[in-house]
Amino acid sequence: MTAPVAIVLAAGKSTRMKSALPKVLHEVGGRPMVEYVLDAARSVGVQRLVVIVGHAADQVRSALAHQAGVEFALQAEQKGTGHAVMQAHNALRNHQGPVLVLTGDAPLMRAESFAALLADQAEHRASCVIGTAETEHNFGLGRIVRGRNGQFEKIVEQKDATPDEQAIREINVGCYVFDCQRLFWALERIQPNNAQKELYLTDCCAILKNAGDPVVASCRLDITEALGVNTRAELARVHQALQDRTFARLMTDGVTIVDPRQTVIDSRARIGVETVIEPFTTIAGAAEIGRGCRIGPHVHLGPNARLPDGARVPPFTAIG
Repeated sequence: MTAPVAIVLAAGKSTRMKSALPKVLHEVGGRPMVEYVLDAARSVGVQRLVVIVGHAADQVRSALAHQAGVEFALQAEQKGTGHAVMQAHNALRNHQGPVLVLTGDAPLMRAESFAALLADQAEHRASCVIGTAETEHNFGLGRIVRGRNGQFEKIVEQKDATPDEQAIREINVGCYVFDCQRLFWALERIQPNNAQKELYLTDCCAILKNAGDPVVASCRLDITEALGVNTRAELARVHQALQDRTFARLMTDGVTIVDPRQTVIDSRARIGVETVIEPFTTIAGAAEIGRGCRIGPHVHLGPNARLPDGARVPPFTAIG
Protein backbone atom coordinates (compact mmCIF):
# COMPACT_ATOMS: atom_id res chain seq x y z
CA MET A 1 0.00 0.00 0.00
CA THR A 2 1.26 3.47 -0.88
CA ALA A 3 2.22 5.52 2.17
CA PRO A 4 -0.17 8.41 2.82
CA VAL A 5 0.83 12.03 2.45
CA ALA A 6 -0.75 15.02 4.18
CA ILE A 7 -1.82 18.55 3.34
CA VAL A 8 -1.97 20.83 6.38
CA LEU A 9 -3.84 24.12 6.09
CA ALA A 10 -1.85 26.81 7.90
CA ALA A 11 -2.43 30.02 5.93
CA GLY A 12 -4.90 31.76 8.21
CA LYS A 13 -4.59 34.98 10.15
CA SER A 14 -5.18 35.48 13.88
CA THR A 15 -7.85 38.12 13.30
CA ARG A 16 -10.18 37.13 16.15
CA MET A 17 -7.20 36.57 18.42
CA LYS A 18 -6.08 40.14 17.72
CA SER A 19 -2.55 38.91 17.08
CA ALA A 20 0.16 39.47 14.48
CA LEU A 21 1.43 35.94 15.11
CA PRO A 22 0.07 33.39 12.61
CA LYS A 23 -2.69 31.41 14.27
CA VAL A 24 -1.03 27.99 13.93
CA LEU A 25 2.06 29.25 15.79
CA HIS A 26 0.19 30.15 18.95
CA GLU A 27 1.33 27.76 21.64
CA VAL A 28 -0.69 25.04 23.33
CA GLY A 29 1.09 23.22 26.12
CA GLY A 30 4.37 24.95 25.30
CA ARG A 31 4.41 24.11 21.57
CA PRO A 32 2.99 25.71 18.40
CA MET A 33 -0.38 24.06 17.86
CA VAL A 34 0.46 22.96 14.31
CA GLU A 35 3.24 20.70 15.62
CA TYR A 36 0.67 18.43 17.27
CA VAL A 37 -1.04 17.95 13.91
CA LEU A 38 2.26 17.11 12.20
CA ASP A 39 3.17 14.59 14.91
CA ALA A 40 -0.20 12.83 14.71
CA ALA A 41 0.12 12.54 10.92
CA ARG A 42 3.63 11.10 11.19
CA SER A 43 2.33 8.51 13.66
CA VAL A 44 0.21 6.94 10.88
CA GLY A 45 3.08 6.68 8.41
CA VAL A 46 2.98 10.09 6.74
CA GLN A 47 6.47 11.11 5.63
CA ARG A 48 5.59 14.03 3.34
CA LEU A 49 3.65 16.94 4.83
CA VAL A 50 2.75 19.83 2.53
CA VAL A 51 1.99 22.82 4.74
CA ILE A 52 -0.07 25.54 3.03
CA VAL A 53 1.22 28.93 4.18
CA GLY A 54 -0.19 32.39 3.51
CA HIS A 55 -0.43 35.04 6.20
CA ALA A 56 3.08 35.72 7.58
CA ALA A 57 4.32 32.79 5.51
CA ASP A 58 7.98 33.39 6.34
CA GLN A 59 7.26 33.10 10.07
CA VAL A 60 5.57 29.73 9.59
CA ARG A 61 8.34 28.47 7.33
CA SER A 62 10.97 29.54 9.85
CA ALA A 63 9.14 27.95 12.79
CA LEU A 64 8.77 24.61 11.00
CA ALA A 65 12.12 24.56 9.17
CA HIS A 66 13.46 21.90 11.57
CA GLN A 67 10.47 19.59 11.09
CA ALA A 68 11.18 16.37 9.21
CA GLY A 69 9.33 15.80 5.95
CA VAL A 70 7.74 19.25 5.81
CA GLU A 71 7.54 21.20 2.57
CA PHE A 72 5.60 24.36 1.86
CA ALA A 73 3.13 25.68 -0.71
CA LEU A 74 2.03 29.30 -0.79
CA GLN A 75 -1.57 30.51 -0.87
CA ALA A 76 -0.88 34.12 -1.79
CA GLU A 77 -4.55 35.12 -1.49
CA GLN A 78 -6.98 33.49 0.90
CA LYS A 79 -9.84 32.31 -1.33
CA GLY A 80 -11.22 29.44 0.72
CA THR A 81 -10.25 25.96 1.81
CA GLY A 82 -10.54 24.46 -1.66
CA HIS A 83 -8.27 27.14 -3.07
CA ALA A 84 -5.77 26.45 -0.27
CA VAL A 85 -5.61 22.73 -1.06
CA MET A 86 -5.13 23.50 -4.77
CA GLN A 87 -1.76 25.03 -3.90
CA ALA A 88 -0.41 21.55 -3.08
CA HIS A 89 -1.02 20.28 -6.62
CA ASN A 90 2.50 20.83 -7.92
CA ALA A 91 4.02 19.03 -4.94
CA LEU A 92 1.66 16.05 -5.09
CA ARG A 93 0.73 15.80 -8.77
CA ASN A 94 2.41 12.39 -9.06
CA HIS A 95 1.22 10.89 -5.78
CA GLN A 96 -0.89 7.78 -6.27
CA GLY A 97 -2.59 6.97 -3.00
CA PRO A 98 -4.27 8.52 0.03
CA VAL A 99 -3.84 12.09 1.20
CA LEU A 100 -4.93 13.40 4.58
CA VAL A 101 -6.26 16.97 4.48
CA LEU A 102 -5.94 18.53 7.93
CA THR A 103 -6.21 21.91 9.60
CA GLY A 104 -3.24 23.27 11.50
CA ASP A 105 -5.38 24.84 14.23
CA ALA A 106 -6.85 21.58 15.59
CA PRO A 107 -4.09 20.26 17.86
CA LEU A 108 -6.26 17.69 19.66
CA MET A 109 -6.59 15.41 16.62
CA ARG A 110 -5.32 11.91 17.47
CA ALA A 111 -3.26 9.49 15.42
CA GLU A 112 -5.77 6.73 16.24
CA SER A 113 -8.50 8.69 14.45
CA PHE A 114 -6.32 9.28 11.39
CA ALA A 115 -5.52 5.57 11.26
CA ALA A 116 -9.23 4.70 11.39
CA LEU A 117 -10.05 7.09 8.54
CA LEU A 118 -7.23 5.68 6.42
CA ALA A 119 -8.50 2.15 7.08
CA ASP A 120 -12.00 3.17 6.02
CA GLN A 121 -10.65 4.71 2.82
CA ALA A 122 -8.80 1.49 1.97
CA GLU A 123 -11.74 -0.78 2.88
CA HIS A 124 -14.28 1.11 0.78
CA ARG A 125 -11.79 2.15 -1.93
CA ALA A 126 -13.27 5.58 -1.35
CA SER A 127 -12.34 8.72 -3.25
CA CYS A 128 -13.23 10.67 -0.11
CA VAL A 129 -13.65 9.85 3.58
CA ILE A 130 -15.09 12.66 5.71
CA GLY A 131 -14.14 12.58 9.38
CA THR A 132 -17.19 13.22 11.56
CA ALA A 133 -18.16 13.41 15.23
CA GLU A 134 -21.40 13.54 17.19
CA THR A 135 -22.34 16.42 19.45
CA GLU A 136 -25.41 18.09 20.88
CA HIS A 137 -23.64 21.42 20.52
CA ASN A 138 -23.90 21.50 16.73
CA PHE A 139 -24.87 25.13 16.13
CA GLY A 140 -22.93 26.68 13.26
CA LEU A 141 -21.40 23.38 12.16
CA GLY A 142 -21.87 21.46 8.91
CA ARG A 143 -24.35 18.58 9.37
CA ILE A 144 -23.81 15.15 7.84
CA VAL A 145 -26.99 14.08 6.03
CA ARG A 146 -27.39 10.34 5.47
CA GLY A 147 -29.94 8.43 3.39
CA ARG A 148 -32.23 5.67 4.59
CA ASN A 149 -29.48 3.12 4.11
CA GLY A 150 -27.13 5.15 6.30
CA GLN A 151 -24.86 6.15 3.45
CA PHE A 152 -23.54 9.68 3.11
CA GLU A 153 -25.72 12.04 1.08
CA LYS A 154 -24.42 15.58 1.66
CA ILE A 155 -23.00 18.16 4.03
CA VAL A 156 -25.44 20.94 4.91
CA GLU A 157 -24.24 24.17 6.51
CA GLN A 158 -26.19 25.80 9.35
CA LYS A 159 -27.63 28.63 7.24
CA ASP A 160 -28.92 26.19 4.60
CA ALA A 161 -30.27 23.50 6.94
CA THR A 162 -33.95 22.68 7.32
CA PRO A 163 -35.31 22.25 10.87
CA ASP A 164 -34.87 18.48 10.58
CA GLU A 165 -31.31 18.90 9.33
CA GLN A 166 -30.51 21.35 12.12
CA ALA A 167 -31.40 18.60 14.60
CA ILE A 168 -28.72 16.27 13.17
CA ARG A 169 -25.97 15.65 15.74
CA GLU A 170 -23.32 14.28 13.37
CA ILE A 171 -21.05 17.07 12.17
CA ASN A 172 -18.15 17.54 9.78
CA VAL A 173 -14.93 18.18 11.72
CA GLY A 174 -12.80 19.30 8.76
CA CYS A 175 -10.55 16.22 8.62
CA TYR A 176 -10.51 14.18 5.40
CA VAL A 177 -8.81 11.34 3.55
CA PHE A 178 -8.96 11.59 -0.24
CA ASP A 179 -7.59 9.57 -3.09
CA CYS A 180 -5.01 12.13 -4.16
CA GLN A 181 -5.67 12.07 -7.91
CA ARG A 182 -9.46 12.21 -7.46
CA LEU A 183 -9.07 15.12 -5.04
CA PHE A 184 -7.29 17.27 -7.59
CA TRP A 185 -9.76 16.17 -10.29
CA ALA A 186 -12.62 17.43 -8.10
CA LEU A 187 -10.79 20.64 -7.18
CA GLU A 188 -10.67 21.59 -10.84
CA ARG A 189 -14.48 21.54 -10.87
CA ILE A 190 -15.46 23.50 -7.77
CA GLN A 191 -17.05 26.92 -8.23
CA PRO A 192 -17.29 29.97 -5.93
CA ASN A 193 -21.07 29.67 -5.65
CA ASN A 194 -21.39 31.37 -2.27
CA ALA A 195 -21.68 34.83 -0.81
CA GLN A 196 -17.96 34.97 -0.02
CA LYS A 197 -17.02 33.94 -3.60
CA GLU A 198 -14.62 31.39 -2.15
CA LEU A 199 -13.73 27.85 -3.20
CA TYR A 200 -14.79 25.35 -0.54
CA LEU A 201 -13.15 21.98 -0.05
CA THR A 202 -16.47 20.51 1.09
CA ASP A 203 -17.81 20.95 -2.46
CA CYS A 204 -15.39 18.22 -3.57
CA CYS A 205 -17.41 15.68 -1.58
CA ALA A 206 -20.56 16.41 -3.59
CA ILE A 207 -18.67 16.54 -6.90
CA LEU A 208 -17.12 13.12 -6.30
CA LYS A 209 -20.41 11.59 -5.14
CA ASN A 210 -22.25 12.98 -8.17
CA ALA A 211 -19.56 11.46 -10.39
CA GLY A 212 -20.34 8.04 -8.92
CA ASP A 213 -17.25 7.82 -6.73
CA PRO A 214 -17.50 6.17 -3.29
CA VAL A 215 -17.75 8.91 -0.62
CA VAL A 216 -17.91 7.82 3.02
CA ALA A 217 -18.77 9.77 6.17
CA SER A 218 -16.89 8.11 9.02
CA CYS A 219 -17.82 8.91 12.64
CA ARG A 220 -14.37 8.10 14.01
CA LEU A 221 -13.61 11.23 16.02
CA ASP A 222 -14.81 12.55 19.34
CA ILE A 223 -15.96 16.13 19.63
CA THR A 224 -12.91 17.12 21.69
CA GLU A 225 -10.71 16.42 18.66
CA ALA A 226 -12.80 18.81 16.63
CA LEU A 227 -11.96 21.74 18.89
CA GLY A 228 -10.22 24.35 16.76
CA VAL A 229 -8.75 27.67 17.79
CA ASN A 230 -10.08 31.01 16.56
CA THR A 231 -10.00 33.04 19.79
CA ARG A 232 -7.79 33.22 22.86
CA ALA A 233 -10.64 31.76 24.90
CA GLU A 234 -10.65 28.74 22.60
CA LEU A 235 -6.85 28.55 22.89
CA ALA A 236 -7.21 28.25 26.67
CA ARG A 237 -9.94 25.64 26.25
CA VAL A 238 -7.78 23.52 23.97
CA HIS A 239 -4.81 23.88 26.33
CA GLN A 240 -6.92 22.58 29.21
CA ALA A 241 -8.21 19.67 27.11
CA LEU A 242 -4.63 18.74 26.23
CA GLN A 243 -3.65 18.96 29.90
CA ASP A 244 -6.57 16.72 30.88
CA ARG A 245 -5.47 14.17 28.29
CA THR A 246 -1.87 14.29 29.58
CA PHE A 247 -2.91 13.98 33.23
CA ALA A 248 -5.18 11.02 32.45
CA ARG A 249 -2.34 9.19 30.67
CA LEU A 250 0.17 9.85 33.46
CA MET A 251 -2.18 8.84 36.25
CA THR A 252 -3.10 5.66 34.36
CA ASP A 253 0.63 4.93 34.15
CA GLY A 254 1.05 5.23 37.93
CA VAL A 255 1.92 8.90 38.54
CA THR A 256 0.17 10.79 41.36
CA ILE A 257 -0.86 14.35 40.51
CA VAL A 258 -2.18 15.73 43.80
CA ASP A 259 -4.17 18.62 42.29
CA PRO A 260 -4.37 18.73 38.47
CA ARG A 261 -6.09 22.11 38.65
CA GLN A 262 -2.90 23.63 40.10
CA THR A 263 -0.36 21.76 37.93
CA VAL A 264 1.06 22.20 34.42
CA ILE A 265 2.80 19.27 32.68
CA ASP A 266 4.05 19.25 29.10
CA SER A 267 2.78 16.28 27.08
CA ARG A 268 6.39 15.45 26.11
CA ALA A 269 7.54 14.98 29.72
CA ARG A 270 8.46 11.46 30.85
CA ILE A 271 7.60 10.62 34.46
CA GLY A 272 8.24 7.33 36.24
CA VAL A 273 5.75 5.25 38.20
CA GLU A 274 5.10 6.11 41.89
CA THR A 275 6.26 9.69 41.43
CA VAL A 276 4.16 12.30 43.26
CA ILE A 277 3.63 15.77 41.76
CA GLU A 278 2.56 18.32 44.36
CA PRO A 279 0.46 21.42 43.50
CA PHE A 280 1.83 24.56 41.85
CA THR A 281 4.40 22.54 39.89
CA THR A 282 5.27 23.23 36.26
CA ILE A 283 7.06 20.61 34.17
CA ALA A 284 8.09 21.98 30.79
CA GLY A 285 9.23 20.37 27.55
CA ALA A 286 10.80 16.92 27.43
CA ALA A 287 11.82 16.79 31.10
CA GLU A 288 12.65 13.31 32.41
CA ILE A 289 11.71 12.29 35.96
CA GLY A 290 12.54 8.88 37.40
CA ARG A 291 10.49 6.47 39.47
CA GLY A 292 9.39 7.20 43.04
CA CYS A 293 10.25 10.90 43.00
CA ARG A 294 8.49 13.63 44.97
CA ILE A 295 8.22 17.02 43.27
CA GLY A 296 7.12 20.23 44.93
CA PRO A 297 5.02 22.03 45.75
CA HIS A 298 5.96 25.26 43.94
CA VAL A 299 8.60 23.72 41.64
CA HIS A 300 9.59 24.51 38.06
CA LEU A 301 11.30 21.79 36.02
CA GLY A 302 12.56 22.98 32.63
CA PRO A 303 12.94 20.91 29.46
CA ASN A 304 16.53 19.94 30.36
CA ALA A 305 15.66 18.59 33.80
CA ARG A 306 16.80 14.98 34.37
CA LEU A 307 15.92 13.52 37.77
CA PRO A 308 17.04 10.06 38.92
CA ASP A 309 14.83 7.52 40.67
CA GLY A 310 13.84 8.57 44.16
CA ALA A 311 14.75 12.26 43.76
CA ARG A 312 13.22 14.77 46.17
CA VAL A 313 12.73 18.32 44.87
CA PRO A 314 11.87 20.75 47.69
CA PRO A 315 9.47 23.68 47.36
CA PHE A 316 10.52 26.83 45.46
CA THR A 317 13.11 25.01 43.34
CA ALA A 318 13.86 25.55 39.65
CA ILE A 319 15.83 22.97 37.65
CA GLY A 320 16.70 22.80 33.95
